[in-house]
Amino acid sequence: MKQQNLQVMNNSYRTLIKVFDFIAINMILTFILSFHGFTETAIDLSAGLLFSTVYLLISEYLGLYVIDTKKNLVTYLLKSIVSLSLAVAIYSMLKLRLLGLDGIEINNLSPSIYFQLYLLTFVILSLARMLFLFLYQALVFPNIKIRNIAIIGLTPAGLSIEKALIEKYKKQKINIEFYDDRSNERFSYVAKSPYIGTVSVVIDKVKTGAIDDVYIALPMVAKDRIKDAILQLSNSTVDAYIVPDLYTYKLSVSQIARIGNVHTFSIFSSPFEGLGALTKRIEDIVIGSLITLLILPVLCVVALGVKLSSPGPILFKQDRYGLGGKKIKVWKFRSMKVMENSEIVTQATKNDPRVTRFGNFIRRTSLDELPQFINVLQGSMSIVGPRPHAVAHNEEYRVLVDNYMVRHKIKPGITGLAQINGYRGETDTLDKMEKRVEYDIKYLQNWTLPLDIKIIFLTVFKGFVSDTAY
Repeated sequence: MKQQNLQVMNNSYRTLIKVFDFIAINMILTFILSFHGFTETAIDLSAGLLFSTVYLLISEYLGLYVIDTKKNLVTYLLKSIVSLSLAVAIYSMLKLRLLGLDGIEINNLSPSIYFQLYLLTFVILSLARMLFLFLYQALVFPNIKIRNIAIIGLTPAGLSIEKALIEKYKKQKINIEFYDDRSNERFSYVAKSPYIGTVSVVIDKVKTGAIDDVYIALPMVAKDRIKDAILQLSNSTVDAYIVPDLYTYKLSVSQIARIGNVHTFSIFSSPFEGLGALTKRIEDIVIGSLITLLILPVLCVVALGVKLSSPGPILFKQDRYGLGGKKIKVWKFRSMKVMENSEIVTQATKNDPRVTRFGNFIRRTSLDELPQFINVLQGSMSIVGPRPHAVAHNEEYRVLVDNYMVRHKIKPGITGLAQINGYRGETDTLDKMEKRVEYDIKYLQNWTLPLDIKIIFLTVFKGFVSDTAY
């Protein structure tokens, strides 16, 4: 059974650091202006407030406020650079939109002032974060006692919260134990932590203060067992949590949303909304433009090869499903003697007679996909995302593979997580398509900007050439 990652965060730490960052950025701007002998204007103050807000939103989205006492310094600094760069880009766009307003010119914000603000922000916030981690490791971490955690329910949800807790407390001493009223013979899951006994055993431990936290990870259908566990735990002061069972209905993507006082789970949601969509689009424009300029000579050579190898157009467009399952036109170099775009599309196979000799080369090396950077710059595709399938294949597999259409909650990509893990080219068996969809959904669940950069980097070395691409 596939486990779903749950990210656990320290809210007190996040709030403290965000408040510090917000105040620090504005104080840095005030200091710079004062150092140069300027009197801060209302526009200067507003600019600082706007930039610090944008920076906090980007940093939150990139996970810079997740506590990790042993976080890799290089990783943190890279994330900080990316966060600051995106904040600068978004702030610059907002600034351009505001230039025409009356009174906006009453400020001391020259390009030099902005550069000093960006540089000092990076240096001071990075030093402050490293100082905090050092003090935490030196003063707090050695005095942290062993945390005893009980999980009620040896279930997929129980295994998932076990994995999340191990990750959260990976630098702290913890003791996790499983409890379940079912007999041992009914357990089909392998946990890292031991099974101790029935729920009555953990209740007795709770009463003696031997347990710090209890996580109830029972299936939704076991409502009576859940109510009974809650009732017994309510007669103590232990911290208790319910782990939602996201596995009974094979839920693939989930986010918690609050509507009034009601909490809901968004089961088919996408991270590419609002700030996520803006971040993804900036990434596509910046990196897409750079790559397009770099590969222009390659595009010219491939175009010439296609033209000389067989009669017909150099490029052709084929229908694919894009964001939201809507049809888009995808650009490709022609690699076949025919151009299929009908309701029935036959996947290319080994030694396919339709594929030209030069076409076979560009398909194996994925050079036929390079014109899709046109789609990226147009906005119908992303550099990283699920590979677009022919419309005919979508209609076939949407009824065969669970959650198949969830992959269309994001723009299709030139490369993706499935491709760097070897799932590209012909999907001649159902299990190959299921694995591809599994990786596509995993990407949707775990998307971050650093993950995109990692996929792009790995594509250069292992995602282009494939023995299964015909």
